[in-house]
Order: sequence, then C-alpha cells, then structure tokens
Amino acid sequence: MRSKRFEALANRPVKKDGFVKEWPEVGLIAMNNPGDPTPSLTIENGVVVEMDGKTRAEFDMLDTFIANYAIRLEKAEEYMKMDSLDIARMLCDINVPRATVVDITTSITPAKITEVLGKMTVLEMMMAQTKMRARLMPSNQCHVTNVKDNMVQIAADAAEAAIRGFDEMETTVGIARYAPFNALAIMVGANVGRPGILTQCAVEEATELDLGMKGYTAYAETISVYGTEPVFMDGDDTPYSKAFLASCYASRGLKMRFTSGSGSEVQMGYAEGKSMLYLEARCLYITKGAGVQGTQNGSVSCIGVPAGVPGGIREVLAENLLAACLDLECASSNDQTFTHSDLRRVARSLMQMVPGTDYICSGYSSTPNYDNMFAGSNWDAEDYDDWNVIQRDLKIDAGLQPVTEDALVEVRAKAARAMQVIFRELGLPEITDEEVEAATYANGSQDMPDRDVVADLKAAEELVNRATAVDFVKALDRGGMRDVAESIFNIQLQKCAGDYLHTASKLTSDWEVVSAVNYKNDYHGPMTGYVISDERWKQMSDIPWAVDPATI
Repeated sequence: MRSKRFEALANRPVKKDGFVKEWPEVGLIAMNNPGDPTPSLTIENGVVVEMDGKTRAEFDMLDTFIANYAIRLEKAEEYMKMDSLDIARMLCDINVPRATVVDITTSITPAKITEVLGKMTVLEMMMAQTKMRARLMPSNQCHVTNVKDNMVQIAADAAEAAIRGFDEMETTVGIARYAPFNALAIMVGANVGRPGILTQCAVEEATELDLGMKGYTAYAETISVYGTEPVFMDGDDTPYSKAFLASCYASRGLKMRFTSGSGSEVQMGYAEGKSMLYLEARCLYITKGAGVQGTQNGSVSCIGVPAGVPGGIREVLAENLLAACLDLECASSNDQTFTHSDLRRVARSLMQMVPGTDYICSGYSSTPNYDNMFAGSNWDAEDYDDWNVIQRDLKIDAGLQPVTEDALVEVRAKAARAMQVIFRELGLPEITDEEVEAATYANGSQDMPDRDVVADLKAAEELVNRATAVDFVKALDRGGMRDVAESIFNIQLQKCAGDYLHTASKLTSDWEVVSAVNYKNDYHGPMTGYVISDERWKQMSDIPWAVDPATI
C-alpha cells in the first residue's frame, strides 16, 4: 500500500516542476561552485596584468574587456585585499552609506563580488537591495502583446496598463512584419493612459534600432550579453559589437539596457564549469564596461534553469543585487513563467517586491497569459487584484495601483479611437467601430474580431518606409486628438534632450525625468530613502471592493 499523504502530495502543482541535483562540472550550480576562480588582481602601470587567477596572456575576450573597461582601478588593489565577509556585512549594514559600498563594489573583480554575495542569506540580500537600488523609488514594467498581433487591442491594453501604474512597456510580435504596427500601438496607447510612458518593441536588433530611430519606440532592452566566450561567438557577437550597438542607441537619444541572466550558458552547453552567479557577474561587468546605464537580469527567459537547482532563486536575487552593486539600473525580471505552483511564483517575486528594484518586473503581462508572446509571464492581467492586495497587505510600493471599471473602459476606448484616427489619416487599412468597441471591453484576443492579415502586413511594411513619429503627431492632431499628439511629440523631444539616458530613468506625466541622478537612493535605515507618501498610500490601499464600515 502507498501512503495516502504521499499520493495527495504527488498531485500538487509543484510536483509538475522540473528539479535537478547540482552538477558543478557543467555549471549546473547556482552559487559557490568549487570551480569558480579565486579572486585576485594585479595592476602594473595602470594596466590589469592578472585577474581572478589568469594572466593577461590567458585572458579571453570577456576578461580583456572587463579588465580594460569595467573595473575602477584607482583603489582596486586595496579593496581586493578586504575580507569578502566584511564587504558582505557592509552591504546590509544601514550605517554604511550606499556610496561607500558602490566605491568598493565597482572596484573589485567578478570573482570577488561573486564570493561576497555567496556569504549572504536571502534576507541579508533583501536588506542590501533596499539600500543599493540606484533610483530612490521602485517602479514596474509590463508586456503588452497578443497572439493576433492586433494593434487595436495592444493600444487599449497599453492604456489600461498606464493607469494601473506601469512606467515602461514592451511589446513583441508573432509575425515579424507586424513590428511597426505593434510598436506604434503600444506607444500611442500607453501615452493615452498617461503622458510620459516609455515603450519598446522587442524584435531583431537591426529592426529594433531602425524603429527607434524613426520614433516608433523610446527604449530597448533585448540586447543580450553572455558570460562565456563560446556563447557570445555562437550568437555572432562580442562585447565590442554589443558596446557599438549600445552607442548607436545612445547617439539617437534612445534609452537602452543590456539583457543577461543566469542559466543561458548552461543551456548553450558552454558554462565552463563555473557557477551561474559568476557567469552572470561577467555579463554585468561587460554591461558596466560598455557604458550602458542598466540591465534586465534575474535569469529572465532562462529562469527554469536556476529554478531547478538548489538555491537557484536565491541566486536570482543575488544577480539583481549584483547589478545594483555595479550602480546599474536593474529591471529585475519576474517575467517568464517557470512553475505550476502559485505559491512558488509569488515567493520568487517577493524578494524584489519587498525591497523594491528599479523595475520590479521586466515583463508583467498586461494580458491573459494565453496572449503573452514572451513565452508566458509569471504575472498576468488576471493577477492585478492579487498584486494590489499584496502591496496593501505589506504596505510596499511595487509600482501598481487599483483602478475603477469606469476609468478602465474610458481609457481603453480612447486608445482604440486614437489608433482608428491614425489609420484613417494615414490611409492604412480601416479600423472599424466594431473593433474599437471590442478592444474597449476585451479581456484578450479571443474577444477581438479578426483582421485582414495580408492587407495589414503590406501596409505595415509600407508605413515604416514612409512614416516617422512626426507623421503620427500630425495625424493625431488632424484627427482632433491634440493631447495625444502632444504626448507623442514630447516623447520624441526627450530623445533630443537626452536626459532620460541617465541611470534608472523614467518620466512623470509632467515630463520630468526621474533618475538615479536627481532622485538618488539614500536609504540608511527606518524612515529614510523612499518613504510611501500619504497620497500614494491612499492610492494603493483604496481597493474598490473594500467595504466602507461607515456604510454598514
């Protein structure tokens, strides 16, 4: 006979997840791999001649790039001599200012910072994350996609996401040629919801840059870097080519961040017997060395790999903290689904929600998960109320707030009409009143009528060859939507100013740039750093379905 208890537990959702034992020799280990290099650094005449157990003659291209560009050398040898446990204690000590710690953590090697983080518990890392976040206040980012690439629905979902609190939004495509329409839709819809939302379209890198230069997008983050040379080369890239691409974005006023995350090298079979955290440290040092203001990390699309090994979710938090230690903006993932267990997916996210990162999710799905074209998200539109209640329960600001149904319907309708106006004014395939109404009330693409895909694809290809954001501004103005036109115009104006290229930037509805430059995180204990204002607390805690005891 079998234990009835074990039979019941065998049917729990968590038993559907994949788990493996550690295999350090191939890199299937989250942290503290015996195969990780011993920290070391030797500098001669201002040049790194030895780092983490390798002489300069033994450096691969990642080592060379990191040694040349990613480490502050002035006090590097002094800080490398510090006990790693002492640095770990400084990280979570409220009496040690962030600036003091950053001076150290940007001057030590990848192996050294990996050793430091390996001495910290999850609780200690969360304490450190509260202090080390670059920008004073946390924020959030979402995905806006659907399986039909329906641009009317994308605009409506983006507008709703804006009033729910997201400061950045990302779309992608099912069919690559839809990219111009999807990019246009998310930009217009988001800025209907709230002026100043930054948007991007994740597609092939050359296309993504082209869309940005023509004004269809305001930022990018799907520029991937890797922790070993063979994985880089397998993608036909080097740290230098990625740095060049980053400069192309910056030269056109487009905010961007690199993407990396533990597990990618293991998946590709080139982890070189190193821990996931050490390889992610190399990725982040490359990001720093390239002069990029931030990173999307936290395993991201490879989350199933660290999640399958012991301590893997601890490692995900460690790599988010590592990004902050290098003074980078951190969009801390919490996006791709990785588990069948609701308990587990919430536990994975609390470590970023509670202390707050610059962008807690780099892809909260603003649609039902069946519409998420980024392989499904850890959080989706059906979780909005749960997310808001968790914020309310813990009194934490995780970037969102409740909305009323009337406000949601109103803003979705306006976004859909804005797309209808642009398509009419630019001679694109008609967006009907039926589509506008469907998008206004839709939950997902199953509620949307089908469009003529062939006609849309032909029009999208033609549009990107003749129209820029200036044409969208003019079309909206001619169509009587001057306020939306002004928002799209101001997004382009921000690219000319370039202020939002600073670390951890976002825009307010009044077009103020909020970043780690003018809103530094100065946390040093209770009632310091970011403190939720009374106004913000009322906004977060006032869930529409809460009972007013005065009415009973």
